[in-house]
Amino acid sequence: MTTLPDTSDTGRVPDRAALPALRRRITAVLIASQILGGLANATGIALAAVLAAEISGSQALSGLASASMVAGPALLAMPLAALMTKRGRRPGLVLAYLLGVVGAVVVVTGAVLDSFPLLLCGMAVFGAGSLGNLQARYAAADLAEPGRRARAISTVVWATTIGAVLGPNIAAPAGRSVTGLGIPAAAGPFVWAAGVFLVSAVLVAVLLRPDPLLTARELDGSAAQPPAARSLRAGVAAVRESPRARLALVTVAVSHTAMVSIMSMTPVALTRHGADIELIGLVISIHIAGMYAFSPVMGWLSDRLGRLSVIGLAAGLLCCAALLAGTAGASHRQTMAGLFLLGLGWSAGLVSGSALLTDSVPGPARAAVQGLCDLTMNVAAGLGGLAAGLIVARAGYGWLNAVGASLLLPMAGLALFTSRRHAAQGPA
Repeated sequence: MTTLPDTSDTGRVPDRAALPALRRRITAVLIASQILGGLANATGIALAAVLAAEISGSQALSGLASASMVAGPALLAMPLAALMTKRGRRPGLVLAYLLGVVGAVVVVTGAVLDSFPLLLCGMAVFGAGSLGNLQARYAAADLAEPGRRARAISTVVWATTIGAVLGPNIAAPAGRSVTGLGIPAAAGPFVWAAGVFLVSAVLVAVLLRPDPLLTARELDGSAAQPPAARSLRAGVAAVRESPRARLALVTVAVSHTAMVSIMSMTPVALTRHGADIELIGLVISIHIAGMYAFSPVMGWLSDRLGRLSVIGLAAGLLCCAALLAGTAGASHRQTMAGLFLLGLGWSAGLVSGSALLTDSVPGPARAAVQGLCDLTMNVAAGLGGLAAGLIVARAGYGWLNAVGASLLLPMAGLALFTSRRHAAQGPA
């Protein structure tokens, strides 16, 4: 049987005949890690805003929970990309999941001590676990054929569905399980998340071999390129020189910002209309199902119809979501429908944007560009999450959705401009 050496250790060029088997094995490991990472991340996120409101005593400050969860990944995105550029995907993913463990422990400590600053610090570090899940989508694309990159990305994104949908629904039992320990119920999900992130880190450390990024470099010959070709400067230059890369960056950042801003404050809005923890968990679960369950469809559409077509679909879905959620009022079913479409639009934007970004830059610069993309999306979403709490406190949840929808106009305009400019080149 033909086998592939671990290029992260040997540096030898792998046998291309064994690539199909390697792709399946790498994908299986990434799927397992996504299920676990999605479970841990969603379990914590479900009550993050509620916990922040309880500890701070202010709904206006509750938006800082989501802001912290994306500010942390924003600060870590480039160091993590640098680590992956030098050492491969495996060390970066393991570090991300271990930081998720540390963050969860700090969140629980802050809740027990009734320390809001400590709570926010913990949430920032906890967000690194979600950064690991996001970066795993690029690991899936490392060895994929160019015409199947979107489907490879979407398969790994889809795997998050299982854990992410289950996570919010176990938030209530997780909370009840720790109340006898003197831990606030809303912090219970973070206790469970710490254990799950730890298992995910061990899984990747042991089984993600050979490293997909280093193997891809051996196959395309870019391993011999000088370090400068893989630097952040090279990544910035690659984005600056490619209109499609710029569109991809905007698509991922805007889709993520609109989703995070609206989703993070939905539990607060539902609570105002009498929803209990179980109902909030159900709404968030349906939202997360929209985010992940249909990602293979988005990947197939991106590969078949073109990246730009699916970017347009993302803008339309996100606008419809904002309209439904923003006018729902006390109708929990309408809020649920809006949050489902919000997740669906995010999926379309993330999959098509990530595939377009990978297509549009040279191989040596891809890891740096991908890190820059996650930095941009998390900074933007962090600002959106911070603003979301203030908007809801001063103007209401409906206005938050209106602002979220307005963010989509530049993305749609840039997509239309890029599509017309490159019409002669065929599908993106």
